[in-house]
Amino acid sequence: MREKAWKLATAESCTGGYIAQMITAIPDSSHWFERGFVTYSNAAKIEMLGVSANTLEEYGAVSVETVKEMAEGALKHSYAQISVSVSGIAGPGGGYAGKPVGTVCFALAYADQVKTYRQHFSGDRQSVREASVEFALSQLYLLIEGCL
Repeated sequence: MREKAWKLATAESCTGGYIAQMITAIPDSSHWFERGFVTYSNAAKIEMLGVSANTLEEYGAVSVETVKEMAEGALKHSYAQISVSVSGIAGPGGGYAGKPVGTVCFALAYADQVKTYRQHFSGDRQSVREASVEFALSQLYLLIEGCL
């Protein structure tokens, strides 16, 4: 990130700031980590990131459509050049047909592009959250290294 002179913003729901926590554990991350948004509720997604209420109503909070808007909103409401967003169902409850517990959606926004992902992780709540953080950080790394 420093080599590219990029700043990063995060927009998190089910991970509750866990991605930002892992990033800020890295020495000197203050040089490239701009800010993190923890938008657990739909109201926070709308107010802090500009996610459309219509998107939330039509697709739900756990959707590639919503995380796309979260990632774009994180860029719009920060000084970052790249953002990562996540929203999912960590469990143990909250899942339903089509979106079972362990369903997590991600987006990476940068340079007028957005890449979205939908994954399913197994295990308990902590396992789903840890797998989500690992996936988000690995995709971020691949993007920075020019592999995506």
